[in-house]
Amino acid sequence: MTTAAEILRQARRIVLHDWPDQDVPDSLARAGFDVTCYGGPAPDDVFRHEVVDGQLVTRKTGMPPEAADLLYVYRPIDELPHLLAEANQIGARTIWRQSGLNRTGEKDTRGVAPSSDSEQWRSAVEAAGLRYIEDAYIGDVAREVAKSW
Repeated sequence: MTTAAEILRQARRIVLHDWPDQDVPDSLARAGFDVTCYGGPAPDDVFRHEVVDGQLVTRKTGMPPEAADLLYVYRPIDELPHLLAEANQIGARTIWRQSGLNRTGEKDTRGVAPSSDSEQWRSAVEAAGLRYIEDAYIGDVAREVAKSW
């Protein structure tokens, strides 16, 4: 079984569809990933999150990415068909989902406890031939991976 850290080590380009905490794009950019974020309701609300001269910078690109290795989502289940189509279009091999719930079911910006629809997510993602991660906080894994580079 491939671990979350192994999957992240294999990725370079990550697309974010929403996130519960600013630490998600920040930690990924600081770890050296190419991070594209969908940041608003308009189709051109697409941003690149990166480190420039030691500072975190967000700049609008207005263009969806042509390719990515991993699609990170913090979205409701009704968006799953669209997210699977996008993953296929950009060549992502993994969907990393964060529930935003802690082990007691309460909201937690770094929570990764399974939600009531976790099995639906896993089944659909794996049926599409993709890997599915939901049991690790991507910010912590990014920091772990960055230490090994």
